[in-house]
Amino acid sequence: MLYRRLGRTNLDVSLICLGTMTWGEQNSEAEGHAQMDYALDRGVNFFDTAELYPVPPKAETQGETERIIGSWFAARGNRDKVILATKVLGRSENTWFREHGGQAELTRADIVEAVDKSLKRLRTDYIDLYQVHWPDRAVSAFGSNPTIFRPVEGPENSIESTLDALGDLVRAGKVRHVGISNESSWGAMRYLFHAERHDAPRVQSIQNAYSLVNRTFEVNLAELALREDLGLLAYSPLAQGYLTGKYTGGALPQGSRKQLFQRLQRYEKPPALAAYDAYAALAREWGLDPAQMALAFVNSRSFVTSNIIGATRMEQLKTNIDSIDVTITPELEEQIDAIHLQYCNPAP
Repeated sequence: MLYRRLGRTNLDVSLICLGTMTWGEQNSEAEGHAQMDYALDRGVNFFDTAELYPVPPKAETQGETERIIGSWFAARGNRDKVILATKVLGRSENTWFREHGGQAELTRADIVEAVDKSLKRLRTDYIDLYQVHWPDRAVSAFGSNPTIFRPVEGPENSIESTLDALGDLVRAGKVRHVGISNESSWGAMRYLFHAERHDAPRVQSIQNAYSLVNRTFEVNLAELALREDLGLLAYSPLAQGYLTGKYTGGALPQGSRKQLFQRLQRYEKPPALAAYDAYAALAREWGLDPAQMALAFVNSRSFVTSNIIGATRMEQLKTNIDSIDVTITPELEEQIDAIHLQYCNPAP
């Protein structure tokens, strides 16, 4: 396994991060435990979860993923072996997250309630990296980094007040470090600006979507990540399975996320479907597994701190972790870039 420094902390996290959002819905508790056992044995020391999980979000299952991780910590007694990341959700119309029964927001009270519940489910007294899952403010597209911008307005709690509340969690010892997710360059800089001028923690990472079909992070966030040590924790590096080739030609594998939930519209625009075929053909031309080529590309980016992979089956997990052994040569990267220019960011 390879390791990279998390922001400006003293933590070195594995280049592969174990994503967990299927546990409690597509995966059982026993399967989640088996995945964590295997990943830790392979040198993966970084796990990512969220109070929202599993997906799709439902009142009946909310928090189950964190509970599964907590039961594993309790059974194995190995909390100190894992760098644990979880998230507090941004503004949401769903009313089952908070005791007050209203929509969730990034108010101080909501943040404190969220972290205390996560700590209890996770059976730990600290979280290594506590991330804002998405902004409190209205944004023109989920992920905050769209290819088409539309001005939007709505109620919001300020970034400054959010970071001040997170700072209190750090001082209380509940959280070691903080991060952001689905954030724009403007939002990231507001967090950094406030931390530099006030008694607030510096954000150490940004978790945004990044893959062969969504390289919007490169437009301006990549330079920010490198210059500000705000490394990317890349999610959906396989475009929720499309870059594995398993949906080629309209295939619908039994038990796949698309077959179960039909929630992949972000990745199903017509240019994206053509891009998946082109990348799969390129992988075959080079004698590579399409999923491993897609993951290896993300692994190879200098602005990436860790690549968040997820799996429902153990063989998928093994394939994904093995991507660290695949090299993206300059010649292969040139061909990848040619496809990118033909189908530029079709699934942002």
